[in-house]
Amino acid sequence: MRKTFYPWLAAAAMLTLAGCAGMSSPGTADIDAPPAVTTDYIIAPGAVLNVFVWQHPDLSTTVPVRPDGKISTPLVEDMIAAGKTPTALARDMEAVLAKYIRQPTVNVIMDTASPSFQQQVRVVGQAANPQALAYSEGMTLLDVMIQVGGLGEFAAGNRAKLMRRTADGQAEVRLRLDALLNGGDMRQNIAIQPGDVIIIPEARF
Repeated sequence: MRKTFYPWLAAAAMLTLAGCAGMSSPGTADIDAPPAVTTDYIIAPGAVLNVFVWQHPDLSTTVPVRPDGKISTPLVEDMIAAGKTPTALARDMEAVLAKYIRQPTVNVIMDTASPSFQQQVRVVGQAANPQALAYSEGMTLLDVMIQVGGLGEFAAGNRAKLMRRTADGQAEVRLRLDALLNGGDMRQNIAIQPGDVIIIPEARF
């Protein structure tokens, strides 16, 4: 009897524990845990980065993120930085440097952060060089178009529009960029506000 009691008791205890583990506490069965929140900074055009390559001071440098979102450092040319965290960028740079040095270790540290989206003016679509620009006091539509190189070859400038956040939501402003840039109509040169998004569509053929 003593030989069979303890194995039976152990098996019963295991079944009891398994049953308890499968039960949910009252009122918590349908509650999902909140998603993890990441605090990693996302690199954007205009940021200034300190790039350190361990034991290779000749490869370490301070570099700005260009308007096209790329950086160039010794042995690493035209690497996309915008949209990545500093850690992700460091790993990508290590992959390139591994072609030239053994087991490279790269650290990327933010020196100067780029303006937040709320302090940027974004131009998308058929501009010659669509990009996000840092807002400056007194900026006008003409200032923006000069910085993006004007209209692209297939732009429908007079069908462009500006999207602006307001207290009531979002407002849409029609733009006549052809009239401004090619016709010299300065009435179209409206004031720009931080956070504005200028959308330039493609011409219909």
